[in-house]
Amino acid sequence: MKLFSVKNKKIIITGATGVLGKSMAQHLANEGAHIIIVGRTASKIEQLVEEIRSSGGKADAFLADVTSEIHVVQAAGHIQKRYTKIDVLVNLAGGNLPEAVVRPDQTLADLSADAMKKVLDLNYQGTFLPIKHFFPFMLANGSGNIINISSMAASRPMTRVAGYASAKAAIDNLTKWLAVEINHKHGPDYRVNAIAPGFFLTDQNRNLLTEKDGQLTQRGHQIIQHTPMGRFGDPDDLLGTLQWLCSDASKFVNGTIIPVDGGFSAYSGV
Repeated sequence: MKLFSVKNKKIIITGATGVLGKSMAQHLANEGAHIIIVGRTASKIEQLVEEIRSSGGKADAFLADVTSEIHVVQAAGHIQKRYTKIDVLVNLAGGNLPEAVVRPDQTLADLSADAMKKVLDLNYQGTFLPIKHFFPFMLANGSGNIINISSMAASRPMTRVAGYASAKAAIDNLTKWLAVEINHKHGPDYRVNAIAPGFFLTDQNRNLLTEKDGQLTQRGHQIIQHTPMGRFGDPDDLLGTLQWLCSDASKFVNGTIIPVDGGFSAYSGV
């Protein structure tokens, strides 16, 4: 359906080489979008580009650590030389560190201040800097669309993941602030939204949610018990919401945080 079409849209995706990012990039490419991957590991972004191209899609890669403003500025310069316009920016870069997690046998005193800062930089600065330096490409178009990645941990702070939850809460605030700021300064044809995934098994959280034999940890059981649909998310579960936000079907949607969580955020536990 044309309303949901992303064909020929130029879409920058940061942090696309993880489990969720690969699924998103490949799906949008299969739907006809031209994917521009920005990442810090050359071998990973080049491999993803090759996979997309081998499936008949369009993709290019640019090397940058999105927590470094110098790197992002350099990547922006290369992208600007290659493309006349950018339609969508998807900020997927993010993650956690073990030292920013409080294990059951630890207390607040065991949290590493350095690790907390790194997690905040990875998630918040890793979203803010691409927006700062890629948004001018959208100004040249007269329209633009930014999609950030939040988390259930942002609105409902959870035990253990102190740094990650704080960083994603900041992403929610940034998303809403930017939606207002950009409309007031640049007009109504720009929008900023976020997707807040529930619990998906990824490389970052697999050890928290499953044992080495694949059985659920105590935390994994708690999450499933508090998810009305009774399962973890599959990467494909995010694709419909992503395409909707990338397309003109959501052109009056702005400043929102869309949960894709199997009902987790709706359930009080009783």
